[in-house]
Amino acid sequence: EVQLVESGGGLVQAGGSLRLSCAASGFIFGDYVIGWFRQAPGKERERVSCIHSRDGITSYADSVKGRFTISSDNAKNTVSLQMNSLKPEDTAVYYCAAGAFRGIYGRTWWKYVPWDYWGQGTQVTVSS
Repeated sequence: EVQLVESGGGLVQAGGSLRLSCAASGFIFGDYVIGWFRQAPGKERERVSCIHSRDGITSYADSVKGRFTISSDNAKNTVSLQMNSLKPEDTAVYYCAAGAFRGIYGRTWWKYVPWDYWGQGTQVTVSS
């Protein structure tokens, strides 16, 4: 059974930091891409960042580049999202997702990932 369990959300002031973690199980970690998505009230879900740990490739949304860093611990089947310089507009429920890597590379490689599995989400609230 595939499981994705997020942790690390919470309340932080603007300019602060949080670290989210996603513990994955039930599939071959290196064969999959792990992504972080977020959804704010009244808004569509958006991609934040994703990583294919076996190839070491990452992708970030423009809104978080330079502030967020995604990393993986292959020994623990865990992906983390370090979020620095947080802004009130980062407030959302953050979801971890997994999809099989299709072997497509290039600038938009992440668009070809079928996000088949999702975690339950963790709330991140940034106060101004």
